[in-house]
Amino acid sequence: MLLSLGIITIYRLSPKLGLRQLIWVLAGILVFYLTYFIIRAMRRLEYMTGLYLGLSILFFLLTIILAPSKYGAKNWIEISEGITIQLSEFTKILVIFLIASFYTTFQTRLKKLNYKYTSYYLMGVIYIFVGFLFIQRDLGTAAIFIAIYTLIQYIYDEDRMSILVNVGLMAIGSVAGYFLFSHVRNRVDIWLNPWTADKVVNSARQIVQSLFGIGEGGFIGQGIGLGYPKQIAFAYSDVIFSAICEEMGVLTGIGIIMLYMLLVYRAIKIALNQEYLFYRILALSVAILFTVQAFLNIGGVIKLIPMTGLTLPFISYGGSSLISSFVALGILQVTSEDLSYKYEKGVDNE
Repeated sequence: MLLSLGIITIYRLSPKLGLRQLIWVLAGILVFYLTYFIIRAMRRLEYMTGLYLGLSILFFLLTIILAPSKYGAKNWIEISEGITIQLSEFTKILVIFLIASFYTTFQTRLKKLNYKYTSYYLMGVIYIFVGFLFIQRDLGTAAIFIAIYTLIQYIYDEDRMSILVNVGLMAIGSVAGYFLFSHVRNRVDIWLNPWTADKVVNSARQIVQSLFGIGEGGFIGQGIGLGYPKQIAFAYSDVIFSAICEEMGVLTGIGIIMLYMLLVYRAIKIALNQEYLFYRILALSVAILFTVQAFLNIGGVIKLIPMTGLTLPFISYGGSSLISSFVALGILQVTSEDLSYKYEKGVDNE
């Protein structure tokens, strides 16, 4: 249902992009099955902490070196004319595996070797990643990384003091990001007061048009093709929720939020029913990923929080985002099954 709403809206805004999005959807479905069969077949995934860490750092370095600055951020590597890839979308998946493998096996190994303060090893890695994202000026993805890590840390970390340290670092990072980056200060300023005459026609035009679009749509919408969503900048990606609400109504917007709630509910239920810790953490991390990304996008376009530039999973236009979301679904499908065949008798993975 989310995919259908997305394709309909994108095609209405741009038939060319709509057809391209349909191709990405078909590719995403293929990737979903590939992810499912590969992860289901592979064993000892919980022991590959170093691989997840190495690939994540490689993706960050490739982005910093190869990606040009675009819209104030270095996120997109151009493969050919009109085709780009955003490696941070796939780094999110690697971070999920990294966190799960750390709490499943790596931390236990460190404790057996009498290492102290083991909780801070993963914290240091996550904040190094956040540092890379600061360099890229991709603070929305940084927020997702921190959210996934913090919530899993709260559930599974035995060192409760490390949670307080993490909260303190988050506060320091937020203040530092505000003062270091002018575009962050600009977004906060727009969020607090977008209605001055100069902002409405310049820096705050996107959020103002977004709010007007939602207001014009009312409860049942103007009707598909009868609104003016093209007036909103990037209506097919960052602000697609407003375009949907304008033509299909706030009722459809509420329906979208409920669909995400159902998806997250299923992910949490899968996690609670999963016997093995590694796959339980994977399922919980996917639930957090979808929750935070949907909240940051929808919250931004309705002016609940400052806009982050993140896409809306399964709805917004974008190949990298869509493929990574299907990979996350493939992970969730694997974790929903009985995985006892992967573990030899007597091996305790709880």
